[in-house]
Amino acid sequence: MKKNIGVVMGGYSSEYQISLKSGDVVCKHLDPEKYNVYRIHILKNKWVYVAEDGTETPINRGNFTITSEGNTIKFDCIFNAIHGTPGEDGYLQGYLELLEIPHTSCPMYQAGLTFNKRDCLAALKPFGIKCASSYYINKGQPINEDEIIAKVGLPCFVKANKAGSSFGVSKVHTKENLTAAIEVSFKEDDEIIIESFLDGTEVSVGVITYKGEVTVLPITEIVSENDFFDYEAKYQGKSQEITPARISDEMTQKVTEVAKKVYNTLKMKGFSRSEYIFVDGEPYLLEVNTIPGMTTESILPQQAAKAGISLNELFNNAIEEAFKA
Repeated sequence: MKKNIGVVMGGYSSEYQISLKSGDVVCKHLDPEKYNVYRIHILKNKWVYVAEDGTETPINRGNFTITSEGNTIKFDCIFNAIHGTPGEDGYLQGYLELLEIPHTSCPMYQAGLTFNKRDCLAALKPFGIKCASSYYINKGQPINEDEIIAKVGLPCFVKANKAGSSFGVSKVHTKENLTAAIEVSFKEDDEIIIESFLDGTEVSVGVITYKGEVTVLPITEIVSENDFFDYEAKYQGKSQEITPARISDEMTQKVTEVAKKVYNTLKMKGFSRSEYIFVDGEPYLLEVNTIPGMTTESILPQQAAKAGISLNELFNNAIEEAFKA
């Protein structure tokens, strides 16, 4: 008997349009012989199942079911394709776990931890994971520009603590531009992290549980045409994403080991894509993403393809692993 799979997409953040694209790709590539696939839009103003003809059916939020032609449809598993809140920060995971519905993302705690850049880096540093020097500010606190620069130097990166797709991120070259960059970040979140600039090769490393084994995918080198890997570079063709990365075998081995260590240390499940910059041959962790982009152009699917894993295999495997959890 075919399983009912809900593919959730959208979300409440600036990333919702990217998420809708990811979700649509997942829907197209799940095996129709094994699964009844339902496209679920979770948006600020509505939670709905969207049929092929565009008809919308409300989701019962009490038990996450839909009613169609008098029949109640329950989901055997949820494929989570929501970037940002509530799909990447633990809220949806906790909700589904309370309802005992399997899902393809990591558990609630891991989602909340990794979505909070400050807390994630703090949790990993004691395990020997190298990170940039950083300075934290919460909204409403006084901004001491001299103190910030003394800690992280110039240039530096100002980032929203809980946001993705480079929303709320600025590279600051001068003291005069620091406060303005902080205000940009506060539009995305009420917590920010300011990090020292790391000058080196940037790479992205996908780690998944594939056929029961923690698997590090081929590494991608990020070469941005802009000053850094910002939204334009990620989504508007202003970058090169080179897989496999043009780095030495030693660097490949080091970052592979670190990425796997991060995945295992955090007790991750499902997908992860972590970003690193090499400084003097050593990988420094920038962040961990647990709901990476899933379009055909996205980094992790590109990496899977290089490993000989098709989108069908990648997505169907995620469902099968979720059933094992």
